[in-house]
Amino acid sequence: MQSRVPLRTTVFLHSPILFLAVRDQIRNSPCPGARLKMARKFPSKPQIFFPMKTSRILLAAAISLCASAWAAADTATLTLADFTSANGEKPSAGWVTEEGGVIHLAGKGAGILISQKEYSEFTLEWEWKLAEGGNNGIKFWVTKVGGKEWLGIEYQMIDDHKHADGLRGGSHNTGSIYDLVDSAKDKILKPVGEWNTSRIVVKDGKIEHYLNGKLCSSADTKSDDWKACVAKSKFKNKEGFAPGHGKLMLTEHGDPTWFRNIRVTTP
Repeated sequence: MQSRVPLRTTVFLHSPILFLAVRDQIRNSPCPGARLKMARKFPSKPQIFFPMKTSRILLAAAISLCASAWAAADTATLTLADFTSANGEKPSAGWVTEEGGVIHLAGKGAGILISQKEYSEFTLEWEWKLAEGGNNGIKFWVTKVGGKEWLGIEYQMIDDHKHADGLRGGSHNTGSIYDLVDSAKDKILKPVGEWNTSRIVVKDGKIEHYLNGKLCSSADTKSDDWKACVAKSKFKNKEGFAPGHGKLMLTEHGDPTWFRNIRVTTP
């Protein structure tokens, strides 16, 4: 008796970068019924769905494709050794590594940190928490604009309920694309002092900010809408702002902040 392929076979992809890498190839695959989408209940686990008529050979080929795409991705865990001060020096004493690899920013005067490497398309994941009333963020596509100041697009991390800028709301609250795009009203933000999990996905000029597994803001930097957002922001006169590549920045706004498990995945 000939065995049958189940009505629907599901393959989980455990990385948004892998999801993007496989997507276009699945669309062009010899199996027209295969489709790829993000799981609703588990947004961190993209899935491939194969129809009943998919042969075992095609299924095996697709799984092999997934494995190849995964192998092509490069994931690195970042530590203080991967950053320098704004002047290219070793991080100041205000930045320390604590038990479990936690990076602790003590507070005012520690200075910003700039990554040694540059990134264009990537997925950046990390966990963070703030002191009450705190404010911080991670920036990407950071360059020295005008040869003077390090600027980039910021994932805002702030006490939405106690910090003045957080209370202002709009594009200044947690998960927003700072001063450019507001975050979702139904975002999932943990109470101050608890660990939040954030993710930035950058692909083909498109930006997605996730907070605790849920998309909370997005933008297409090649669109007219993006140009309009920049034109209304504090960056409107900053020629060369967010050129599509650059370094990462751990900001310092004078408030104690904790980071851990900072991981960056590149294609």
